[in-house]
Amino acid sequence: MWAKYRLEIIAVAAIVCFCGVFLYTSSLNADAEYAGSDTLGSSRAAELAGISEEDFQPLVPQWEPPSGEIESGLFALQAAVGGIIVGWVFGFWRGQKNRST
Repeated sequence: MWAKYRLEIIAVAAIVCFCGVFLYTSSLNADAEYAGSDTLGSSRAAELAGISEEDFQPLVPQWEPPSGEIESGLFALQAAVGGIIVGWVFGFWRGQKNRST
C-alpha cells in the first residue's frame, strides 16, 4: 500500500524537512529583516544606477485598485485561475495515463 503513495510521501517529507531547516536557520538570527523581492531588487537597481533609493522609481503602475480589498480579491482570483489550470493539466495527464493502460 505504501508503494502506491511513495512519491507523495517523499514530497511531504521534503516539505517538512525544508520548513524545519528554514525555521531553524531563521531562529539563529533573531534580528534578521525579511524583505520582498521588490524591495531588494529596487535597492540593488538604485545602487547599480548610482542614485539614492528615494529617487529611484522602477515602475509606474498603469492602474491602481481603489482599495486594498479589491487588490486582494484580484490576487485571489489570479491564484484561483492558476490553480484551476494546474489542476486541469494534472488531471489531463492522469487521464492520459489511465487511458493508455
